[in-house]
Amino acid sequence: MGSVQPPAHQEVQEVEVAVIGCGPVGALTANLLGARGVTTLVVERSAAPHGQPRAFSCDDEALRIYQQAGLLDEVRDEMVAPPLVEYVNGAGRVFARMRLSETDFGYGHAPLRFFDQPRLERTLRARLDRFPHVRLALGTELVGLTQDEDGVTVLLSDVATGQRRAVRARYVLGCDGARSATRAAVRIPLSGASYAEPWLAVSGDVPPGAVRVPDTTFVCDWRRPAFVSPGAAGSYRMEFMLRPGETEDEVRRPESIAALVSPYVDPDRFTVTRAVVYTFHHLVAQRWREGRVFLLGDAAHQMPPFMGQGLCSGLRDAANLSWKLSLVLSGAADPAVLDTYETERRPHTVEMARTSVRLGHVFLARNRITAGLRDTALRAVQTIPRVRRFVERFEFKPVPAYRRGLMAGGRRDGVVGTMFPQPRVLVPGAPGERLLDEALGDGFVVLGRAGVDSPPGPLWQRLPVRFVAVHPPGTPLAGLPDSSGGRPGRVDVVDADGVLGGWLRRHGAELVVLRPDRFVFALVRPGGVEHAARDLSAALGAPPEEPGEPRSERPEAAPAR
Repeated sequence: MGSVQPPAHQEVQEVEVAVIGCGPVGALTANLLGARGVTTLVVERSAAPHGQPRAFSCDDEALRIYQQAGLLDEVRDEMVAPPLVEYVNGAGRVFARMRLSETDFGYGHAPLRFFDQPRLERTLRARLDRFPHVRLALGTELVGLTQDEDGVTVLLSDVATGQRRAVRARYVLGCDGARSATRAAVRIPLSGASYAEPWLAVSGDVPPGAVRVPDTTFVCDWRRPAFVSPGAAGSYRMEFMLRPGETEDEVRRPESIAALVSPYVDPDRFTVTRAVVYTFHHLVAQRWREGRVFLLGDAAHQMPPFMGQGLCSGLRDAANLSWKLSLVLSGAADPAVLDTYETERRPHTVEMARTSVRLGHVFLARNRITAGLRDTALRAVQTIPRVRRFVERFEFKPVPAYRRGLMAGGRRDGVVGTMFPQPRVLVPGAPGERLLDEALGDGFVVLGRAGVDSPPGPLWQRLPVRFVAVHPPGTPLAGLPDSSGGRPGRVDVVDADGVLGGWLRRHGAELVVLRPDRFVFALVRPGGVEHAARDLSAALGAPPEEPGEPRSERPEAAPAR
């Protein structure tokens, strides 16, 4: 990396956050920061959106993050939810299946959706236009970086002209992928393993009548493992492991691709949009932070594809870090809060990667005897109803939970540190049912049954929280205050299906304190209201502002939809 001295007589642009890379993780990060009023510069080396359908899947947690960024409708409309995932042997016999259409983890969305990456990136970039305080610099690359106690100076270069300019940021987020220039600039090494088996990934467009295998399928053929699935917008995705001795040039020939895809689609009506050979990795950066520089997504971690969690893990990084940065930049939290980013995210990411590796071992049996034993064993154990449910309902996926971090007591305790459910609610002044997060806003929330007084005392009033009163199913909306004109800092909702009231009763809580990313910060049991306020104040580590005092002079964030 070169010197970060700005060209002579050039004014240095100042921003709160510089996001390096505008793939899906960088673009979502910028949308989340923009929605919270953070002045942001997004730097992307490519002058045009990435045209290759690389990432393919996301889960219910990822959809909830898109929702919190105000992007749910646009993103979800371009996705498709597979009802079924099957594992078949080389003869096409099913030995395991996941019934996704019958699976609901309670977070408000289908457990798995497929998307087209070019369409997703266009949507994420276009929605940055909502925010006058967010700017996207295309055709620009990071060529230098230095930092001090107050901020980071990055040197940027125009890829076409070579013209350089310096930007001063309070924080820099490296969202620039597996070959991260940001990670290289702060000299953070990767550790882990790369797998020697090359794979051919083929994406293309196909009319419905030309699809021969309509369900998402892992083909566990010991001779050539494969993954095949219909995708979004009439696309179809297939991945095939290369056999020993096969070369990239050989398998990418049109006639080779036609032979490989023929069992799954009609090759004469399948239009290939991408065919690349790749190997997968299980790598994690030695650390995810160097001073004021943070790594997110593939810049911080890379995992095998068998759980479809590579991109999802990067989106979780963005959701975790963006609200913490916003609070720190506004003065509502101490900078030490940012240490909890890696503390929380690394263990969950490592667990997800290990689960992906274990699933790969099932998928990648490479000899006839091992594959036969696997098929027999899996069919046998699934005769046990609880085991069958464990497989069919995708229960082997690691739950969204943090072991240690920004929560009461500093570590997971029961439901503290886990993701809160997102049922449907009714809101005065709004038509129809809506997902809970749409009523919560984007900050901390204290949620409890109506009739439990809003937390009293001056300390609560100085904390950045919103109070949500939950009314039982059937409560008439006409008797409740409209959230747009009711009491400041309070929202009334009707628990449409009784999920919220049931959750509070089950855990013996009067109230629950939720973080902006909707993880449980604290349970409040009878008599514990003021103790919870002290816990939250201590966790944020910044002196609360006086009542009525504005938190920030930033541009007002667009409301999440």
